[in-house]
Amino acid sequence: MENLHLDILLPALAAGIIVLSTHVLLGREVLRRGIIFIDLAIAQIAGFGVIASAYIFHEPEGWLVQLAAVSAALCGGVLFHWTEKRWPDIQEALIGVFFILAATASLLLLASDPHAGEQLQELLVGQILWVSWSQLFTPLVISSIIILVWWRVGQTPPSWLFYGLFALAITVSVQLVGVYLVFATLIVPALTVYYRKDRGGLWIAYGVGIIGYILGLVGSSLMDLPSGALIVWALAITGVFTALADHLRRA
Repeated sequence: MENLHLDILLPALAAGIIVLSTHVLLGREVLRRGIIFIDLAIAQIAGFGVIASAYIFHEPEGWLVQLAAVSAALCGGVLFHWTEKRWPDIQEALIGVFFILAATASLLLLASDPHAGEQLQELLVGQILWVSWSQLFTPLVISSIIILVWWRVGQTPPSWLFYGLFALAITVSVQLVGVYLVFATLIVPALTVYYRKDRGGLWIAYGVGIIGYILGLVGSSLMDLPSGALIVWALAITGVFTALADHLRRA
């Protein structure tokens, strides 16, 4: 138990809860719309914005990096809103195409960078265990605004607002936890309660997310395994058992 460093685990868990606060809501809407991979695409586009800012400005200030990430993500949101209106029947395929374009564009920009591998790993897997309390203030404020707007519009926002809120949420979360964990946090809790449309399903989804983060963080600390990858597995296993238990209870 001496490996449980609460000074590291508690801010990491707080970061996970902040990400969950918006992603459970957004995840249910993503499943309803049938655009499962939009978070990967938006996250990759935001990551490309960060990499492009470093490539253009060399060592940009923190605010410039954030501006690049938000701008790129919002451009992605506008693009996907337009494609949804223009070609709704092939929306998911277009999302996949833009995801791979953003990913390969990042690779091209990093081709001559000796630290490219580290940057890509941080973008994909994240560094949740290195999150500090001071880093959580801005994500907390932005996430609170997103939740407030979401509930004010009645949980079914128009497309343009959905894509804007989605882009902001993904920009915040991908810099905290990485692309893989963003996807798992968005989809797994929402998928667990896919057949439940009541308010209880929402709270079950939040419970799955919180338990998954706790198990993943504690397990990574005790077993010295990568935290992001283990949290993804913890979320998936927690989601499976919760879905089975809920199914048996209702049956």
